[in-house]
Amino acid sequence: MTQPREEWSLDTRRLGRRVLVFDRLDSTNERAAALADDPANDGLAILAEEQTAGRGQHGRTWMAAPGQSVLLSILLAPPLELCRPVVLTAWVAVAVCATVREIIASPPRIKWPNDVLLHDRKVCGILIESTCGRLRLSAADAKPQAAMIVGIGLNVQQSAATFTAAGLPEATSLAQLANHPLDTHTVAAALIRQLDREYDALCQGDLATLETCWKRHLDLVGKQVAAECHDGTHHGRLIELSFHGIELARAGKPRLVLAPERIQHLCQADEPAGA
Repeated sequence: MTQPREEWSLDTRRLGRRVLVFDRLDSTNERAAALADDPANDGLAILAEEQTAGRGQHGRTWMAAPGQSVLLSILLAPPLELCRPVVLTAWVAVAVCATVREIIASPPRIKWPNDVLLHDRKVCGILIESTCGRLRLSAADAKPQAAMIVGIGLNVQQSAATFTAAGLPEATSLAQLANHPLDTHTVAAALIRQLDREYDALCQGDLATLETCWKRHLDLVGKQVAAECHDGTHHGRLIELSFHGIELARAGKPRLVLAPERIQHLCQADEPAGA
C-alpha cells in the first residue's frame, strides 16, 4: 500500500487532527474506505496531489493533474441523526462556499445535489459514500455505526485552457477568479478547518443554521422549478425547502411535498438540470 508523503496535525476539534498527504492515489475515497475499520481513524483526512481513478456522482471518473485541485476525503462516523446524504452533502457544500468566499471574495452557489458553482461554472464536486467498515460503538445502544466517507474535489489552479482541452467548458477554478496567487495546500487546510467548525456545530445539535445557509446558497425558494425524480419530473413554485421536505405549489393541483432523497436534480424550470 502506498505510504503518505507527510502527515499534518491541524488545530481542529473533530476532523483533520490527522491529515495523510499523498503524492498520488487512485482514489482518496478508496484509501479512506480501506482505513474504516480502525476506531482511531474517526475524523481522519486523506489528501492527494493527484488521483488517477477518483469517482464522481453516478460512477463517473474524476481525474486531476498533480497539484491543481484539493482532492480530499474525510472518514467519519456521524451521529445517527446526521447520517443522511442530504444533510452531509449540505454540510460539505456550505463549508466549501464559506471557504471559497473567504479566499476569493466571490459569491458561490450550490447546485443540487452536490456541486458548488462560481459564476455558473462548476468549481467543486462532492461525493458522500458509506462503507461496510465500523468506526466506533454508539454509547447509547452499543450498536456499531457505519463509517461515512466525504469526498471533495475543489478546482484551485486550473486555467480556462486546461478545462477546454479536457472537454469541460462548464468548469472553473479559484485561480481564474482570484486576484492573488493561491497555494493548494493552504486552501485544503482552510477547507478542513471550516468543515470541522461546522461539523462540530452539527454534532452539538445546531442543524438549523446549516439548513438556513444551504437554502440561501441554493437560491431557489419562490422560483419556478423542475424537480427530477426517478418517477418523473415535477414542476411548480418552490415554497419550502428543508431537510424534511421540498414543497411545490402547482397550478390547479394540490401542493406536492417530496423527500429530498427522492430528488436527483432540482433547478429553475428554465435551467437544464445538467449531469
